[in-house]
Amino acid sequence: MTRPDAEARWQAIWARRGWQACLLWPLSQVYRALVVWRRHRYAQGRWPVEHLPVPVIVVGNVVVGGAGKTPTVMALIAHLRSKGWSPGVVSRGHGRLGDELLELTKHTTASEAGDEPTLIHRRTGVPVVVGKRRVEAARAMLAAHPEVNLLICDDGLQHLALGRDIAIAVFDDRRTGNGWLLPAGLLREPWPPQPGDPFSPQFVLLQRRATRPAAMAPALPAGAVSFVATRRLAGSARNANGDERPLSELACQELVAVAGIARPEVFFEMLRDQGLTLSRCVALPDHASPDAYHAVLASPSATVVCTEKDAVKLFAQAQGLPAGARPSLWTVPLELQLDSDFLEALDRRLEGLRPSTGLSSPDGHQTA
Repeated sequence: MTRPDAEARWQAIWARRGWQACLLWPLSQVYRALVVWRRHRYAQGRWPVEHLPVPVIVVGNVVVGGAGKTPTVMALIAHLRSKGWSPGVVSRGHGRLGDELLELTKHTTASEAGDEPTLIHRRTGVPVVVGKRRVEAARAMLAAHPEVNLLICDDGLQHLALGRDIAIAVFDDRRTGNGWLLPAGLLREPWPPQPGDPFSPQFVLLQRRATRPAAMAPALPAGAVSFVATRRLAGSARNANGDERPLSELACQELVAVAGIARPEVFFEMLRDQGLTLSRCVALPDHASPDAYHAVLASPSATVVCTEKDAVKLFAQAQGLPAGARPSLWTVPLELQLDSDFLEALDRRLEGLRPSTGLSSPDGHQTA
């Protein structure tokens, strides 16, 4: 069984309370106890929570697999810039080689920084720092970029050492699955959080595909508000040179579709919804290594479409091949439309947090 097949099987187990999930339920209770104990340690001050002199927005999910965090981060960056903020992003950099602090540049590879931080930096151009400890990454960000007056912590809901001013929990159509914690269910932490939990998110963002009705929102934490975000594929594909081609021009071709994401089948379905014909679908593991794309590149006559997350690795791999030995490679960006009511509610919360002075010290302390 391949890793994508195994991931799909686990997703099926976590969707309902069948016999396999029931067998794993006792282990999920051990996991729950550990998660609750850890949250209490931070909530009671036994373990330190460091608050920074700029607002921190945490974007993450409480379920296993991608629920749309990265598109949400990039859509937030575009909105925040339009409101006069200068955001920076800190991330763990899942799947990268090494744990050292690293600020991304245009030459940074996905192997060095992780595919999602690399995509965020290349798409938005904002400063991005990756590190095992987000607090250290945040300090490094503020020291290197005094113009940054707001931090977005990508995939940071479970990283409690970095204080947050606003937390956004992202869900997709799976919602909370069978409602149980790992390994019996999808959940990485108990949901909804208990009333009074200081790490409880203020916003819940339920993502829906433009061609599908919105799922019912999951149960909400006390005081939280839910909104819907709509995602769709862009109307054109883009190659490594930045050239664009309408998807309608690809509709008459047989395509090889590649997706190394948590749920590859969703990308394939979205392509078919656009009228594209997929002769072959290559489902790779989430955060697949660059070597996993070698088989795709071995067919120079093929026309390949992939996600933007895959493109940061696949395009780089193709550059090492002779021009005549490369397949025709195209990425189809994902567009996310955030609810205007959500953006207004976010802006209201941020208005009282806008720093009035700059940052001067390498520790990120505000100066009078």
